[in-house]
Amino acid sequence: MKDQPLIDTALKAELSALYGAGDRHYHNLAHIEAMLALAGDYRAQLGDAEAVEAAIWFHDAIYDSKAKDNEARSAALAEEKLADRTGAGRLGRISAMIVATATHQLPRFDDAAATRDASLFLDMDLSILGAAPDAFDAYEHAVRREYEWVAEPMWRAGRGAVLKDFLARPHIFHTEEFRQRFEPQARLNMARSLETLQKPS
Repeated sequence: MKDQPLIDTALKAELSALYGAGDRHYHNLAHIEAMLALAGDYRAQLGDAEAVEAAIWFHDAIYDSKAKDNEARSAALAEEKLADRTGAGRLGRISAMIVATATHQLPRFDDAAATRDASLFLDMDLSILGAAPDAFDAYEHAVRREYEWVAEPMWRAGRGAVLKDFLARPHIFHTEEFRQRFEPQARLNMARSLETLQKPS
């Protein structure tokens, strides 16, 4: 069981097909590849880099903008696909990391290394918030396209609430590394976005 990689070529192909769906404008393979690149940047700091990479591959595998249970269903898919590739404890950590992307609150682990891995994983998922303004604007536009079925007033209210929640947190990112690298720009980007959403249409 230990010799088999968590994510092999066949599983990558299967997941890539899910991420290639036509209604995915942001939550697509480019998002996964961006997170995998960050995982590479911070690989030396990860206790279980392979588990983090598995969580990255699966965390948006199920994505329906009209559903409320995408994260739980993505975690269930990971548990199903990885059950014969690793032990229950490790699989539980992967699943917990995926579920945590619903709120971006840290899962509770007894293991400090697992908590650190989850912190870095969640920060990687939110790194787009601290991207250069044009990249952030492209992200916002892509997410809006994924929710094109939502009427503009509802979108402005809902998106505004999400941005306010993040801006009200003492820190957007869990780790010092990501706070230094992305937090100042993330706050500028989100404040600017919120200002636009609150303007009369």
